[in-house]
Amino acid sequence: MKPPVLIVLPVLMLASLHAAELHVALTGQDANPGSQAAPLRTIQAAAKLAQAGDVITVHGGVYRERIAPPRGGTSDQNRITYQAAAGEKVAITGSEVAKNWEKVQADTWKMTLPNGFFGGFNPYSDLIRGDWFDGKGRAHHTGAVYLNGEWLTEAATLDEVLKPAAASPLWFGQVDAATTTLWAQFKGVDPNAQQVEINVRQTVFYPEKPGVDYLTVRGFTLCHAATPWAPPTAEQIGLIGTHWSKGWIIENNVVSHSVCSGIALGKHGDKWDNTSANSAEGYVKTIERGLQNGWHKGTIGHHIVRNNTIAHCEQTGIVGSLGAAFSTVTGNTIHDIHVRRLFTGAEMAGIKFHGAIDVEISHNHIYRTCLGLWLDWMAQGTRVTRNLFHDNADRDLFVEVNHGPFLVDNNLFLSPATLLTVSQGGAYVHNLIAGGLNSAPFDGRLTPYHKPHSTALGGMHDNPRGDDRYYNNIFVEGWNASPYDTVKFPVWMQGNVFLKGAKPSTHEAAPLVNAAFDPALKLLEKPDGWYLEMTADPAWNAVTRPLVTTAVLGKTKIAECAYENPDASPLRIDTDYNGKPRDAANPAVGPFESAAGTRSIKVW
Repeated sequence: MKPPVLIVLPVLMLASLHAAELHVALTGQDANPGSQAAPLRTIQAAAKLAQAGDVITVHGGVYRERIAPPRGGTSDQNRITYQAAAGEKVAITGSEVAKNWEKVQADTWKMTLPNGFFGGFNPYSDLIRGDWFDGKGRAHHTGAVYLNGEWLTEAATLDEVLKPAAASPLWFGQVDAATTTLWAQFKGVDPNAQQVEINVRQTVFYPEKPGVDYLTVRGFTLCHAATPWAPPTAEQIGLIGTHWSKGWIIENNVVSHSVCSGIALGKHGDKWDNTSANSAEGYVKTIERGLQNGWHKGTIGHHIVRNNTIAHCEQTGIVGSLGAAFSTVTGNTIHDIHVRRLFTGAEMAGIKFHGAIDVEISHNHIYRTCLGLWLDWMAQGTRVTRNLFHDNADRDLFVEVNHGPFLVDNNLFLSPATLLTVSQGGAYVHNLIAGGLNSAPFDGRLTPYHKPHSTALGGMHDNPRGDDRYYNNIFVEGWNASPYDTVKFPVWMQGNVFLKGAKPSTHEAAPLVNAAFDPALKLLEKPDGWYLEMTADPAWNAVTRPLVTTAVLGKTKIAECAYENPDASPLRIDTDYNGKPRDAANPAVGPFESAAGTRSIKVW
């Protein structure tokens, strides 16, 4: 009887290597096998069945559930993929429809629900709290009320909601031992005749445990989540998040209306969450615990976040403490982040990363945020390239207590304030910079640097000013580089152009200064994209400039690391914002390798 067993076993093993496609549809049942003819009803049911190599295809409609994938793939080539069916609109939401509103007075309506409606998590008793959070003297909850997809504003008191609605309608909630009562202003409409939804789930797509690797999430609308505050010292839960894992691809999704963060590439949780007492020492301990919990190039990060639209999140569009290392964030549109400003703190931005080791942030469009990009601690090997920033309220870029090397090249910084730096080891190359500089003289916090292309600690150092490089940038109007005149560490500046009153540092030997020249910058949105109109002077390129390379940039003073690619190969800034090759003998100043004159350039 042994020979038949020897024949059957390889067949079974071979069959297990073939990827399955599981289908999910609103017409399905979770008892079905998940075939196209007999689909499952919930995405979570498919997640429980999916094995490495499988594809979960979700068909059109609105799925009101939280997906907690129990497992991931085994490699980049053998991942589990969650995807919307081709040509079908699929929304996954953390909200539920709220009916049976009763009119109270004027614009105010109310409804009462049993607490059992929310299961084990009630957003209307869940306070936003944590390290570096500031509620401005009042309570804030992770609940939300939506009218036709747009959220109302949480009121501080019930009395505010009982008044006639103003421009921003309000809601208020109260939870007792048995029920949850919500009051909301619906100006001029009957909420029972409209689409009214309320937050029910903390997150939409997030594993219960760390180490769920190699997932792809593609093509969905992901919205409405009661997400918690996500400081760098706590588990970071986003509307969608990787939960201390490796190798996710999050692509071609629309992520919106998260009470705190949209996409989280963040750290694990433990008993030390939110216990730092808002101190730098507390975050150093967080880093040490991260290393003890597997923060290593072989186990964490390496995510790709690309071609998503991320909007209407009140803390961050994308957040990541430690867990974003070795990742690529590219092609995303990020807008309307922390614009309501009901609360504040130290963690709000379009993108906010701690520990962005060897991270590429490229070709993103970031606008109408409180702060475009915030690189906080351990930006080492980080490259910020070919991004469009504009209309950001605070500034486009904040680099805080980093020792480098990090490279910022070929970007368009068009907000009134461009850069706040409390770091060294930055290289700013071929950018168009239309806003101002704020440079702190010294920060005494001892912050880490690493061995090249690694999470392994190289040492700790405070943060004096200097050791920065500025090559071949165009500065307009608000820029004043004089804070660099008195730095502790050397700086290198060459080939820059200063227009319309922008001022160079005395460290630049031969800056091209034309205070009277107005490049007439204008960013326009047209039906087929965004265009930058500007005027360039041919005289700018009469001076020979260096092609910026690893050899030109040298090594950082504190970390003693070279400016190079993540694979340790030399880098060359030999293409422009739109990917056009640069003239190696004399590259054009600024982000565009193109002829002088008045131009209209498509930038998004």
